[in-house]
Amino acid sequence: MSAVSRDGATGPRAASDLRGEQDPRAVPEGPSPSRGATVPASDRIFAGVSHGVLVIWALIVVLPLLWTVISSFKDSLGILADPFALPTTWHVENFARAWTTAGIGGYFLNTVIVVGGALVLVMLLGAMCAYVLARFSFPGRSIIYFALVAGLTFPLFLAIVPLFFILQSMSLLGTYTGLILSYVAFALPFTVFFLFAFFRQLPDEIGEAAAIDGAGDFRTFFQIMLPMAKPGMVSVAIFNFLGLWNQYLIPVVLNTDKDKYVLAQGLANMQAQQGYQTDWSGMFASVTITIIPVLIVYVIFQRQLQGGVGPSTSK
Repeated sequence: MSAVSRDGATGPRAASDLRGEQDPRAVPEGPSPSRGATVPASDRIFAGVSHGVLVIWALIVVLPLLWTVISSFKDSLGILADPFALPTTWHVENFARAWTTAGIGGYFLNTVIVVGGALVLVMLLGAMCAYVLARFSFPGRSIIYFALVAGLTFPLFLAIVPLFFILQSMSLLGTYTGLILSYVAFALPFTVFFLFAFFRQLPDEIGEAAAIDGAGDFRTFFQIMLPMAKPGMVSVAIFNFLGLWNQYLIPVVLNTDKDKYVLAQGLANMQAQQGYQTDWSGMFASVTITIIPVLIVYVIFQRQLQGGVGPSTSK
């Protein structure tokens, strides 16, 4: 005979109520866990040490940058007399002199041409290569991928001499084209490695739906898959921009035309020409002009950079 509970219900639940047992599905009543739980001493020590290391590292990075910017507004006598003092008179004309007299304007334009062309080309080729390696199966796919990844471990200075003779034999030495292609070769392995994970994690159903709707491989890539990988594209573009903008070894060896000097070459050449009569205020202003584009790019895209790294590598 079925047991009847106080509320008139019958069955096993009623029998459970008669025995005074709790329903396992019911939420147990009791005090909620304390929000002010004690943090272990080891965690507090680790947090303190890590924060201290980060503060020291931030000071190491920020203080020289701040000193450079402040010195760019001082005259040469003030820089030599008291390097760490604030300028008594802010000399804004240092930047105009550095842009025109020192030739930083021409070096800046050359850098924009080379880095801009290389960035567009490496992002296009890198995205297409990473998409094919991540989404298509064909013989030798793993060999191609690991060969590209192995390029990350190859020191640049070991390849610079053979690259010099290759560009010389192709009559590309000291040209924008030769420098752009060298930059692309330098940045392509990292671009493919970074974007491979983003294209790998995209759902297969989206590509299949596009194929059912009649979209070809190129249309599926450019109109569907590429926009979905936008966080990864933005992140790797920022990394490539920073690396290419600050590149020094490749242009110094491969760029032999003084009219096509980039900023790194221009700054070194400017100090070499001045000798003992160095225009320190103009030099610091030139360095500040070199730093400004990098800071602007990071400030604008820092949210995309922080949110775009760390995709799941599993499909």
